[in-house]
Amino acid sequence: MGKPTGFMEYDRVDSEAFDPKERIKNFNEFHTPLSPEKQRTQAARCMDCGVPFCQSGKMLKGMISGCPLNNLIPEWNELLYLGNYKRAYHRLAKTSNFPEFTSRVCPGLCEKACTCGLNGDAVTTKENEKTIIEYAFEHGYVKPKIPAVRTGKKVAVIGSGPSGLAAADLLNMRGHSVTVYEKSDRPGGLLMYGIPNMKLEKHIIDRRINLMKEEGIEFVTGVNVGTDIKANKLLKEYDVVILACGAGNPRDIKAEGRDAEGIYFAVDYLKSVTKSLLDSDFKDKKYIDPKGKNVVVIGGGDTGNDCVGTSIRLGCKSITQLEMMPKAPDFRTADNPWPQWPKVCKTDYGQEEAIAVFGHDPRIYQTTVKEFVKDKNGNLSKLICVKLESKKDEKTGRMMMAEVAGSEFELPCEMVLIAAGFLGSQKYVTDAFGVEVDGRTNVKTAPDSFATNVPKVFTAGDMHIGQSLVVRAIRQGRDVAREVDKCLMGYTNLE
Repeated sequence: MGKPTGFMEYDRVDSEAFDPKERIKNFNEFHTPLSPEKQRTQAARCMDCGVPFCQSGKMLKGMISGCPLNNLIPEWNELLYLGNYKRAYHRLAKTSNFPEFTSRVCPGLCEKACTCGLNGDAVTTKENEKTIIEYAFEHGYVKPKIPAVRTGKKVAVIGSGPSGLAAADLLNMRGHSVTVYEKSDRPGGLLMYGIPNMKLEKHIIDRRINLMKEEGIEFVTGVNVGTDIKANKLLKEYDVVILACGAGNPRDIKAEGRDAEGIYFAVDYLKSVTKSLLDSDFKDKKYIDPKGKNVVVIGGGDTGNDCVGTSIRLGCKSITQLEMMPKAPDFRTADNPWPQWPKVCKTDYGQEEAIAVFGHDPRIYQTTVKEFVKDKNGNLSKLICVKLESKKDEKTGRMMMAEVAGSEFELPCEMVLIAAGFLGSQKYVTDAFGVEVDGRTNVKTAPDSFATNVPKVFTAGDMHIGQSLVVRAIRQGRDVAREVDKCLMGYTNLE
């Protein structure tokens, strides 16, 4: 470590966010980075902790603790502190394909497991990572890695989200010829259309995609495998096919009046907004517009928060976020000790903006929709909501959220955004390739394997493990690349 006493000498300092009322005027990222000197000081806080839980990536009580990529965090923190940006980048790139993505959108599992966080504030690992990778791009350290020798093997990757991109990146580096198929008009999967611009500006994705093209990876967009192109055709043309199509089935809300006009899935809403922004800066009007409407978001997770922030930027009249579960505690409880993931209440950027604009937190806990009420034209006009409480199911013995009798109340609402998560792979894709799925409709494989029941067909990412984090999807992409390489070559030297 570069500064043995750094964690005792320096306090944590984060990059400053723009004022909520200012940042909602556009869809740009809204943090001002620390100066290089101040960021290096933050890297000095990384302590000689003996066991760096930050890079462990282990499951504790059903939740991940530490980085699933096993990033060499203490090493590149030290190198950043010493000002050796080039070597810091190479240590970072050894385990992470896309630090420019994870440093922006990862929830920071590394920081939640940081030893400094046990009795104080964790190291600013995410911002240190972002500093390293952006410095590397700016100073030309990130260069195309064009294989000197091609193996003659061809791999098709279906889906250009983080798992598909990571698999393509490693397999191309190995010398295989890789083609990535994407059904949307732009590569990136949910990185492109599922995460709003203010969290991840899309030129950051384009920069990486262009680099991958220079390295020899081919991208085919606007092609929906399973409908536009047949599975059998790909299996004949390629030595291996990797299915990395994500968890594409949004969880629905079943209630009376569900057919009302004005109810949308969050993923469709966010895609329409980002696509219109990129295509025309909203001039084409081809987006789901919440302007002047009372908007209710159903779902309390990151996607729900993204819907809140997006709706405020587009001029909604009001915003409410419904969460079925009780409010989490503000601090760790005794049964949730470090280094477990902290199950505490987080007020994210969208909620901060709602508080600034409307004067109150938009979240209503232990609540769901009982009825969508339509006007005479079939348009959504209001919601009948009901409070929930935790009860034990008499048949199964499991705890469940049940309606509280007589707790119904109304909310004015002309637009609902359903952000209740996803339920596995899409049937037309799995049917096209004939792969087996499990009870959750994730593609089935043997434990610790990525090979499906169909020869030459592998799977990775959310399609394999269910809806999860970008950083876990990248881990899946790296792991499936190793297994595919071994299948093609009889061994693998991919790290």
